Amino acid sequence: MAQENVKDILKQYEEKLKGRTGDDDFDTPLMSRDYETFRQEALENNVTFYERMCLVAEGILRVNPNKKDTEKLAESIDHAHLAITPQSAASFASFISFSIILIGIAIGGVTYALGEIFLFTALLFVFIGAILIKPLTHIPNYIATRWRLQASNQMVMCVLYMVIYMKHTSNLEHAVKFAGEHLGPPLGLDLKKVLWDIETEKHITIKESLDEYLGRWKDYNSEFVEALHLIEGSLYESKEERRVQQLEKALQITLDGTYDKMLHYAHNLQSPITILHMLGVILPILGLVMFPLVGSFLAGAIKWYHLAILYNIFLPIFVYAVGLNILNKRPTGYGEGEILKTNPQLKALTKAPGALFMACMIGFIFILIGLFPVITHYARPDYDAVFLNFKLLDYKGEFGPYGIGALFFSFFIPLGAALAISFYYKVKTKRLIEYKQKTDKLETEFSGVLFQLGNRIGDGLPTETAFSHVAQSLQGTSSGEFFTLVDTNLRQRNLNLQRSIFDPEQGALLYFPSKLIESTMKILVQSAKKGSAIASNSLITISNYIDRIRKVNERLKDLMADVLSSMTSQITFLTPIIAGIVVGVGSMIVTIVNLLGSQFEDVGALGDAGFGGGVSAIANIIRIQDVIPGYQFQIVVGVYVVEIAIILTVLSTLLERGIDTTTTRSRISKNVIKSVGLYVAVSCVGVILFNLLAQAVSVVSANAG
Repeated sequence: MAQENVKDILKQYEEKLKGRTGDDDFDTPLMSRDYETFRQEALENNVTFYERMCLVAEGILRVNPNKKDTEKLAESIDHAHLAITPQSAASFASFISFSIILIGIAIGGVTYALGEIFLFTALLFVFIGAILIKPLTHIPNYIATRWRLQASNQMVMCVLYMVIYMKHTSNLEHAVKFAGEHLGPPLGLDLKKVLWDIETEKHITIKESLDEYLGRWKDYNSEFVEALHLIEGSLYESKEERRVQQLEKALQITLDGTYDKMLHYAHNLQSPITILHMLGVILPILGLVMFPLVGSFLAGAIKWYHLAILYNIFLPIFVYAVGLNILNKRPTGYGEGEILKTNPQLKALTKAPGALFMACMIGFIFILIGLFPVITHYARPDYDAVFLNFKLLDYKGEFGPYGIGALFFSFFIPLGAALAISFYYKVKTKRLIEYKQKTDKLETEFSGVLFQLGNRIGDGLPTETAFSHVAQSLQGTSSGEFFTLVDTNLRQRNLNLQRSIFDPEQGALLYFPSKLIESTMKILVQSAKKGSAIASNSLITISNYIDRIRKVNERLKDLMADVLSSMTSQITFLTPIIAGIVVGVGSMIVTIVNLLGSQFEDVGALGDAGFGGGVSAIANIIRIQDVIPGYQFQIVVGVYVVEIAIILTVLSTLLERGIDTTTTRSRISKNVIKSVGLYVAVSCVGVILFNLLAQAVSVVSANAG
């Protein structure tokens, strides 16, 4: 009986405390099953698939990594919330590598038994399998690095949310939960894990759990660690003024540290990016010019598929890996958030039934047109046509096509790939990017709007009436639209303030899916319960904080402007133009070799009759059959342009905004079609001009002969 009385008394005082603080959102403890569900939702599908594959591989082939790798892998696995062990990660790498090596050996053995060994292909598989074992073992490290980069982009907002909450309610545990709920993954998952460790009694207090988590960041972002320690320390300040100063100092340390690190990073970034462009883009494309002629001098040892393996597989992987390595050194604490991770309810906007099918159909039709010369040759081997003195196919037995007409057909292949990718990403991101742009515009205006709202409430107006006054003064803006929606819900639908903003069917936040605005409005609703003076002070404080963050972000973008401008010009201008000129020059070389080969064969025939001397020996060196046809050559270059446009777009968006999948896909849809379109236009002009020049040179040389 006494125990029941104690429970009743505790429950009574809990209700009183809840009524004072207004913390209606914190009455439900975070159970372990909630954390596990959130972990599954937060991790990407490819990560959870990797976890399953590791467990399967460990059951087939168990491998123990060395001690140094085990420690690093264990740290990364814990940091990225992976449900695997270092042994399962090493087992997966070994299983995949050995499988690739066995495939290579099998290809060599089977082809040898059939009478013609594919030695190059067999050795390539063995080589790939051998070099992959180390990178595959370190996949958890790469995932942890990506996780760290994503989490670091949210750190400024994390400190902001905690400071804002602690300003009006000095409760660290509730501040951590408030930040975790409004940040979304990955940092939101980290903060939920901090609370889960208390729930499962791994740690006794929030301070102990938070300090253990901050230990992971001391080598990566000391400013974030220091800021959260200051927030912890504010709990022990007896004077309100000193408590508020300490909270403001926490945010200022985060902003200053982020700016200083980004300043040094931006100054040191120009040289690595220039090297990446030269070694990964410009020089490889310029080097392509020599391949058509080198194939002739090496008696056909270099084939088009060797070129495809080098330029369409290994080189893009090299450029992407080097670019990621540069970006992994990017300072933490700066970047945009991924709207789908912070607002998972918006996934419905990405649904586009039939988009993938339509994209595949577009690509298939264009690629089918591009394959017309090959299909025609196999259907009718003797068929050919001549237009304006240019042959359509010009097959030399099994070799070819060497015709200019076939070369023009080949442009449909990279163009089809670009159109399919552009169409798919545009359809998938069109509605979502509109929401994102409208929300970003509102967030840009929001600091000034909050200041106005805070002043109106401070003048003694009720909060509901203040919304109406602010909406009238902001007509024609995104902020005015948001406040008008709230005012309409208050006046016409008779909803209270909380439902006017947060109602899942009619709330204003449905049309402005911003976690910053959502959290600010939650604080407004909670602080309004404590009086207009507290609500006004909270809004003005938040306004100042948001304005400071916005100014720092603008300065950081200015620092990145030169590098981003250089990368954009590479994507949309320099790379496609250089590649187009290379295709034009390459086609001219093929045409010249073709014409010279024909002329030398004629002279060689005279030599056999005693009139040509040693010309027949030269004819044996310059054989058109040994030259890589312009048709295959252009396809390799065109596909490389598509890949480079995508890779450089991904890297530039990572640099500017952090990991933002929606913006990245939207930019890919624009950049890939611009880049490939310019490449095709320059290539077509170059092919026509250079081949006319080649024809003129051949006529002059024939007349001189």
